[in-house]
Amino acid sequence: MRIVIVGTAYPLRGGIAHYVALLYRTLVRRGHEVKVITFKRQYPSILFPGKSQEEKGDAGIPIESEQIIDSINPITWMKAGAAAATFKPDLILFKYWLPFFAPAYGVIARTAKRLTRKKGRECNVAFIADNVLPHEKRPGDIAFTKFAFKYVDTFIVQSDAVERDLKTVYPSAKFVRLEHPIYEIFGEREGRSFARAKLNIPGDAPAILFFGYIRKYKGLDILLRALPTILSKLPNLRLIVAGEFYSDEQEYRALIEELKIPKENLVLATDYIPNSEVTKYFSAANVVVLPYRSATQSGIVQIAYNFDVPVIVTDVGGLAEIVIDGKSGLVAKDATPETVANKVIEYFALDLEPKLTQGVIDEKRKYSWDAFAEGVEQLALVGKPEHF
Repeated sequence: MRIVIVGTAYPLRGGIAHYVALLYRTLVRRGHEVKVITFKRQYPSILFPGKSQEEKGDAGIPIESEQIIDSINPITWMKAGAAAATFKPDLILFKYWLPFFAPAYGVIARTAKRLTRKKGRECNVAFIADNVLPHEKRPGDIAFTKFAFKYVDTFIVQSDAVERDLKTVYPSAKFVRLEHPIYEIFGEREGRSFARAKLNIPGDAPAILFFGYIRKYKGLDILLRALPTILSKLPNLRLIVAGEFYSDEQEYRALIEELKIPKENLVLATDYIPNSEVTKYFSAANVVVLPYRSATQSGIVQIAYNFDVPVIVTDVGGLAEIVIDGKSGLVAKDATPETVANKVIEYFALDLEPKLTQGVIDEKRKYSWDAFAEGVEQLALVGKPEHF
């Protein structure tokens, strides 16, 4: 069958681009004709909090794509819709995560549907909804989202939290639940001593990892405030912070100074982490800690699972759906420094790493790209959402 994917893709960077590339490769491997339409400008520079929107060097997952969409130029939205229709697709699949892109996605979907119908064809439009309501809310979010959703036949949700939000914003929505697959692009896990040597971490020191873009909702400040309590029980512990600041870096550095956290207990790698460097951070850590204030799902869990690393999460959004408390990680009931500190201390005091690592190995079996692709294929085959 013929499938168009619309979303962030190489040479743009980040987890969504990785997701699109892995889905593209899986669908092509399964015998489908796939076209990827992506952005030539994803964010205006004034709205982008990071340092670069494109991959550098050997980073990223190269795939063929057409860079058509300018997020603030409606003419390019219609061009993208026309390009999608010209491909004669059975399914147009959008990777959706932010209302900022909803006007563009709505116009692309509407244009593609209209043009395919003129040619006597019908195509199903589906949104993979990473979020329905954004973590950091802004005026117009609901209106933009409802505009885009008018042209969607079927939604793919990957957590109960997104399902609940979808029913709130669009009660009549047709949807299917497909699990967020594992990120398998970062190579094999390295030996722990080898990885730690690269990061100058002692072999016998407990090490926890905070990984990913640093934004307010992800709660790095909560983890930093938890650290003095953790260090009172585990004075040799290392906190690895690996990811680029997408909020005010100075606030975090001032907090480190205020809390008097010793420099030797911190490993700060606060630039964008290319794919080739990801392995060492997860290989060096005993556990990943995600002290989020809000969430739907998190691709960081799927990266941790790829490396068989347990995860400590807060009980927000869909995190507790994929991190099974006492099996593949621990769940802190509240996003507070005290609760997070207690879970980290518990993890090491009870020597839970061997048990929870085996739990990760068992749990991650259900998160395959082929299982996800099978669900996508069904969307193209049934055509009309009333079949669900």
